[in-house]
Formats: sequence, C-alpha cells, structure tokens
Amino acid sequence: MKRPSCVWTLRSRNLELGSRTLVMGILNVTPDSFFDGGKFLSRDHAVGHALQMFEDGADILDIGGESTRPGTKVGESGVTAQEELHRIMPVIQDVLLERPDAILSVDTYKAEVARAAVNAGAQIVNDVSALHWDSQMAATVAELKCGFVLMHTRGRPEEWRTLPPSPDIIAEVKRDFTDWTKAAIDHGIERGRMVLDPGFGFGKKFEGNYPLLAGLHELHDLGFPLLAGTSRKSFIGRTLARAGKDAPVEERLYGTLATVTGAVLQRVHIVRVHDVKAALDAVRVADEILAFS
Repeated sequence: MKRPSCVWTLRSRNLELGSRTLVMGILNVTPDSFFDGGKFLSRDHAVGHALQMFEDGADILDIGGESTRPGTKVGESGVTAQEELHRIMPVIQDVLLERPDAILSVDTYKAEVARAAVNAGAQIVNDVSALHWDSQMAATVAELKCGFVLMHTRGRPEEWRTLPPSPDIIAEVKRDFTDWTKAAIDHGIERGRMVLDPGFGFGKKFEGNYPLLAGLHELHDLGFPLLAGTSRKSFIGRTLARAGKDAPVEERLYGTLATVTGAVLQRVHIVRVHDVKAALDAVRVADEILAFS
C-alpha cells in the first residue's frame, strides 16, 4: 500500500512528505545522553558534527540540550531552561550561519527553550512530552506557528522502570494520540503542522516495542504523518544480547538499520537516527521495496 502524501507546514517553509522517507539526524548537546552524551558539548565539535550529518544526507537535524534517558528527572527537577539554552543556542546559530537553508528541529519540552530556538531559526519543535510537561508549551507552539512533533510517552523517565507493560500498545498509542492531537488543535496548533512519533522506548517495556513497530501502519488511521525514532535503543540491545548481556549501545547499529527498514516498510514518513549515512542507505533501499509493495 502506498505511503500517504502530504505537506508538512513548518515555521517559514513547507516539506513534502511521502515520496521518499526523510532522515532526521540527532545531535545531543548534553553530557549524559545514552549514546552520544558528552561527545558534542564543545561548540565546535557539535557544529562540525551537525554539518557532517547534512553532508551525509540528513534532511532535518534535531538538536537537544537535555537527556530524557530512563531514570532521568525532568521538569522542575531537570535541566534548567537557561542551561538548555546555553548548550543549544550557539549550535543553532552557527549551523544556520554556515547553512542558512538547514531545517533544524529543537528537541525540548520547555516553552521558553522552544520560543528562543524557533526565533533563532529552528523550523520545528519536537516535544517528547506531547505538551504535558510544561503548561505553556501548547500556547507557545500555536503562537510560533512552527512544525511540531508530538511524541507518545508513557509517564516520565524516572517512572519508566516501574511502569507495568501496556496490554495493547497500539490501542493505547492510538487512543492517546486521538485525545492529544485534539487537545493540541483546541489550543490552536494547526493540524498541518503536526507529525506523530509513537515514542519507542519512552515508557514502553522491551516486549512493547516490537508490536509497536509491527503495527505502525495502524497509526495511519489517525491521518497524520509519522516519525519513528528507534536508533540504538535498549530494546535493540536486548534482542542482540550475547551470553545474557545486552549488546552495548555502540554495537546496535546493524540492529538499528533493521528497525529503520521495518519502519519504512510500515510507511513512516521520517526516521530519526544517530547514524545518518548508514541509515540513508537503508532508507533508499527500503523505499525501493515500498514502491512495489
């Protein structure tokens, strides 16, 4: 079945979605993200890596200044907005100085950070909390008139290890997205600005991620473009375990490419990855298969 086509309305431009899978590169300007934490805290290293991802074929770059790995405290107990801005703003400014046409996304759940990043030139706000962790975020995104990624999360990172598994993860995600997208629209966020991310690993137990990946096509019923972010996540490490020990994050690339391929064949519009060059090869092949399915 053909992937749905649409236009994603961003801050000052539009993106055609559907004809091919877009690749969103990940840049975490943090000391503690699960894979690249600490690698790109230096402004020069972060900007250099960002530009390299664009050279490697990234369509979008998602820049974050706060880790939301399992166990992390968020909200008032998390990284302050000031610290988050200190980490990401120089990178956003320098990348756009080098590549004024670059499409940047800011990975934040804070309204203050979203506003500053978009005013500096970011086109998209990517909120892992689906507008739930900052009461000002919905109104801010509506006012900014930017692209918006609404991600599904079960609980908060400090709760994930003790959350019971979902009895039907696809049904839960569909139900929540139905409610949350309605709330977003009621707050003034235009439908054509929204993309949905089912949030692999975000409050989902190991056994929940594969049914979610296999059932992604069911989320098309909601009528929004889909983004999948599976890159190097722990459910991949568990599957690749050897001698009872999960594969470490640096050994999850090939497993990641398998999940990227699976997501494309489920007709997602965008994949979010750490390894742009490798993922782009997988995406191009998967898109060719999809064209004949």
